[in-house]
Amino acid sequence: MVAILLVLLLSAFLMGRFGVENLSWALTYTGRITGAILIVASITTVLGAAAVVDHWYWNGFPYSGLVALIGTVVALLANVLLLLQTFEGDSTAYRVLWGLLTAGCLWAGFALWRTSVVIPAPKRVAAAVVVSSALALANFGYQTLYKPYQHGAKPVIKMTVGEPMLSQDRKAFSVPVDIKLENQSDLGFYVLGAEFHAMGERVPLSARDRLRMQWRADAEQWSNSSFRETHPLSRREIHQPGQLVAAQPWMPTGHWIESNDEFVTRTVVQLPINAPYDQLAFYATASFARKDRLGLERVSPKGNSWSGGRVPQWMKAQKDVDSVIFRGRVRENNAIDELTRDPRFVTVYWMFGPHGADVIETITRKGEEDHVISDAESRELVNRYGIVEAQTGPFEQTLWDIKAQR
Repeated sequence: MVAILLVLLLSAFLMGRFGVENLSWALTYTGRITGAILIVASITTVLGAAAVVDHWYWNGFPYSGLVALIGTVVALLANVLLLLQTFEGDSTAYRVLWGLLTAGCLWAGFALWRTSVVIPAPKRVAAAVVVSSALALANFGYQTLYKPYQHGAKPVIKMTVGEPMLSQDRKAFSVPVDIKLENQSDLGFYVLGAEFHAMGERVPLSARDRLRMQWRADAEQWSNSSFRETHPLSRREIHQPGQLVAAQPWMPTGHWIESNDEFVTRTVVQLPINAPYDQLAFYATASFARKDRLGLERVSPKGNSWSGGRVPQWMKAQKDVDSVIFRGRVRENNAIDELTRDPRFVTVYWMFGPHGADVIETITRKGEEDHVISDAESRELVNRYGIVEAQTGPFEQTLWDIKAQR
C-alpha cells in the first residue's frame, strides 16, 4: 500500500505543479484547458490516495476501492499523456520519471483490481459510459481546441510609392514610400525582422528585336537571383543586374502587432539626379512568429559579420554579403515544454550586399547556430512556433520624368 500511495502522491504533486503553471501563463486556450484538466486530475488522484488508505485498513466507505481505482486510472492516463509530451522535449530525467510513474500507476491499478473492488453498476454499462465520454471529449477537443490552434494566419504588407520630387537645387531627387502592415486575424505576431530595400536598375533599349538566347539568359536570372530580384522577358528591354541603393528595417525586431491592428511608416529614398539608373524597384518583407506559439524576450543586437559577430558557416559561403545579427530568448507556450525542453534562442540575420537585402531567422539551442536546418526541421519550427513570412514588391518607379526636369 505504501508504494501505491507514493506513486499516487508523487503523480498528484507533478500534475498539480504543471497544472497551476499552465493555467496561470500558458499562451493558448488549449494550454489553459490542459492546466485545468491537470489540476482536476491532481485532486482526483489525491482523493484516490485517501481512498486507498480507507480501502486497505478501515473500509468505512463502501465504494472507497472504486474511488481509489478511479484515482489510479486518472493518474495513469495523465502520466501517459505527460510521458508522450516529454518525447518532444530534451530532458531525459523527466522522460525517465514519467516512465516510472506510468509503470507504477499501471501496477497500482492492477493491485487494486485484485482486491475485489465493488463496482455499483454493471461493467458493460460503465464501459459504454467511459467510451462515449472519451469520444465526446475527443470531438470537443478537435473542434474547439485543435482546429483553431492549427488555422493559418499572417499579416499583410501594403506599399504605396509616391511620385519622385526634385530638390531645390535640382541636383537630387527623392521618392517617398509608405509601408503599411495590416493584421486582420485574431492572432498577435512578434516581428522577427522587417526589411525594406530599393534597387537601382539600368534598362537600356535595343534598336532591334533581341535573340532568343538573350531571352533565355534573362529567364536564367530568375533562378540565380539571391534576393528575389526578377526582370520580365522583353523583346527590346535589356535588364541588367540591379544595385542596392537603400536598405533599412521598417519595424523594430522583437516588437509585435496585435490582432486586428495596423502599423504605418514612411521612408524616403534619395538619389543624385545623375544616378545612372532608369528605374527603381522597391521591396518590403517581414518575418513573424505567432504570439500564441512562443514568448519572446528582448531581442538585442549581437554584432555584425565584419567586426567579430559570430556568423554560421553556411552563411560565410555567400560572398559579398554582410549581416547584422540580433538574438533573443524564446519561451515555450506552455509549462510542460518550458521545463522539459532546453532553452531556445531566435537569431535574426539581417543580410545585405550589392544585389539586395534579406532577413533570415533561426531558432536553435545555444551553440547550435552552425547547424544546417533540414526541410523537416524547418517545417517543425513553422508548426511549433508559427513562423510566417510576408512580402510585397517589386514596385517599379520609372525615373525618366524626374530626370527630364534637371
